[in-house]
Amino acid sequence: MSDIKRLHPAARLSEASIHAGTVYLAGQVPVGGGTTIEAQATEVLASIDQLLAEAGSSKSRILMAQIYLADMADFAGLNTVWDQWVASSAPSRATVQAKLAKPEWKIEIVVTAAV
Repeated sequence: MSDIKRLHPAARLSEASIHAGTVYLAGQVPVGGGTTIEAQATEVLASIDQLLAEAGSSKSRILMAQIYLADMADFAGLNTVWDQWVASSAPSRATVQAKLAKPEWKIEIVVTAAV
């Protein structure tokens, strides 16, 4: 039986959990104060890069991404940033509109990747 490793655990959640060769990231949200979808998506994707590296993985090993947008009007702006970020290793992905926990957040991304 494999052990579970948690990255940046806190009382409510861990930023990532690793088990059986798979890393599960918590929803990543913008915290830097950017106001455009492009700025927020860039920040969130950088956070994902950092957490995946910490887990011994990378964006080329993402199995599934779930993207939550506060407003589907931001879909094109998201895709502009996303397409540059994934380059030639685009994973399976779902994008939906959802009410996010803070009104200033335009995006939240959840990722599952192979280690």
